[in-house]
Amino acid sequence: MSTENTLITGASSGIGLHLAHEFARHGHPLILVAPVESELQKIAAEFRRDHGIDVRVIAKDLREPNAAQEVYDEAHSSGAPIDILVNNAGHGQRGKFWEIPIEIDISMIELNILAYLRLTKLVLPDLVEHGRGRILNTASVAGFEPGPLQAVYHATKAFVLSWSEALSTELEDTGVTVTALCPGPTDTDFFEKADAGDTRAVQHTMAPQEVAKIGYDALMDGKRVVVAGAVNKAMVFSRHIMPAAAQARMNEKMYERIPEEDQKVQRGDREREAAMKE
Repeated sequence: MSTENTLITGASSGIGLHLAHEFARHGHPLILVAPVESELQKIAAEFRRDHGIDVRVIAKDLREPNAAQEVYDEAHSSGAPIDILVNNAGHGQRGKFWEIPIEIDISMIELNILAYLRLTKLVLPDLVEHGRGRILNTASVAGFEPGPLQAVYHATKAFVLSWSEALSTELEDTGVTVTALCPGPTDTDFFEKADAGDTRAVQHTMAPQEVAKIGYDALMDGKRVVVAGAVNKAMVFSRHIMPAAAQARMNEKMYERIPEEDQKVQRGDREREAAMKE
């Protein structure tokens, strides 16, 4: 059983929810952050019942400029320090850049980048002062390559990946580690929310449970970067030998819509298969 207090953003769905499950299984006291309090309370009740851990919830939309400060203040109101910060909240949007409303692009930057920056800027000085702590940033294999039809999303993940690796170096010898988790397509509601539920990428998803376990283990091992899945590792390696233009075209094909008869994998298939094995 761990005593490291863990704050997880985007904890009510997707990879964030399964990361929360993974931390709960290992006994971490949790602070769960997402916009809808009723969803968080339901998850918290389940974790308290099944794992006997302390769980607090903070309902905030991290795109709001003051939300990170409010989360930090509320998390500290009990006097318990944040030992682990998991920056996970985020979203994407499929489409040609000039056809997507600028408000959606800005929303991605606010949630995928600024929320990470704001919370980390608040939490990290405490970790350094205490000489211990961990940060897990959900990046993506998207951060390694350009992504036509998801141009801004890929760019936000490139930021998260680069920033995480830089922080990891800055923090050497402080007792604080930073890990960038880089999943590929994952069986979550990400694609539906991004208007990409009928794209080729959905046919190549991993179970979110697998991604969460890989991320947790890498964080606890103090790794700088972890790519989830053998296929995704091969894809990342290919960037060393493939021209950037070819990478971009390959990713564009992943975000192309495919006919219904070719959609052999549906949302939830991988997640249910993994749940049956647990």
